[in-house]
Amino acid sequence: MTKTSVLASSSTWLHPHNLLRVSVVVAVLTIVLKTLAWWLTGSVGLLSDALESFVNLAGAMFALTMVTVAKRPADTEHPYGHYKAEYFSAGFEGVLVIGASLAIAWAALSRLWHPQPLDKLSWGLLLSLVSTGFNGLLAWVMLRSARQYRSMALVGDAKHLLTDVWTSVGVVVGLLAAAWTGWLWVDALVALGVAAHICVQGMQLVWQSSQGLMDQALDAPQRLQIDNLLDGYARRGDGVVFDNVSSRQAGERSFLDLHMHVPGQWSVQRAAQLRSEIEAELLKAIPGLYARIELLPEGMSTASEVADGGAEGAVQESSGT
Repeated sequence: MTKTSVLASSSTWLHPHNLLRVSVVVAVLTIVLKTLAWWLTGSVGLLSDALESFVNLAGAMFALTMVTVAKRPADTEHPYGHYKAEYFSAGFEGVLVIGASLAIAWAALSRLWHPQPLDKLSWGLLLSLVSTGFNGLLAWVMLRSARQYRSMALVGDAKHLLTDVWTSVGVVVGLLAAAWTGWLWVDALVALGVAAHICVQGMQLVWQSSQGLMDQALDAPQRLQIDNLLDGYARRGDGVVFDNVSSRQAGERSFLDLHMHVPGQWSVQRAAQLRSEIEAELLKAIPGLYARIELLPEGMSTASEVADGGAEGAVQESSGT
C-alpha cells in the first residue's frame, strides 16, 4: 500500500460520518460500563456519570442525522445548501447536557441529605476509568477532524465527550476522597460540582450554535487573508476597487460577497477574467469558500445601496483605492 493510499484511507476514517458512528458505539459501551459501576458501588457520582452517557448516545445519534442532512445538495428551496444543519446538532447537544446536569443535581441533592454506604469501589473505579479512556481518545480524534472538516457537529459531540471525561475524573476523585475520609457526603458533593461544570459547558454549546445560525462572519485570520489578497489587487494601480465585503460561515462551507469596481472603459471580458482570477486565489487561500463577486463600473452603486443610503449597515471588511 502506497503512502498516498494510506493517507486517503486515514482521511476516510476521520470523516464526520464515520467518527459519529464510532461515537454511537462508544456511547453504548460506556453506558454498559458505567451502569455496571454504579450497580456495584451504589455511588450517586457514578450514577450521574452513567446518566450523562445516555445523553452522549442521544447526542451522537442526532449529530449523525444532522451531518447527513448537511451533506444534501442545494435545491430550489435551499439554494445555499443545508450546511447549517450541523449547528442544530450542537445546540441540541447543549440542551441535552444542561438537562443531564439538572438530573445529576437532583439525584446528588437527595443523596447529600441521605448518604448511602459505598461498596466494591475498586471495580467501580476501574470500569469508570476504562470508559473514560474510550471517551477521551475519541474526543481528541474528533476535535482534530472537526478542524479539518469545519464540522460544528463534531465540535459539539467532542466537547460533550470531554465533559463526560471531566465528569468521570471528578467522580473518581470524589469516591477516593469519600473512601479515604469516611465522609459519604463527599460523593454527592462531587456530583453537584460535576453538574455545575457540565451545565456551563452545555450553555456554551448552545451559544456557539446560535452564533452559527445567525450567520457569524469568518474568523479573524481568514478575514485577514481575504483583506490582504484584495488589497494586493487594489494596489496594482489599474483602478480596481473592492467594497461591501461580507462573509459568513455555514458548517464546513464559507461564503463571501463583495463588489469589484473596475474602470468604465474596460471590456466585460477583461473584467470577467480578473474576477475569475481573484475567485481562484480566494478559493486557494480558503478551501471550500464560495465567493460571489459582483462587477460594477467605478463610482457606481447598486440600487439597493442607494436605497439604503450608501449601504449603511453593511460590513465594510476591506476596501482598496
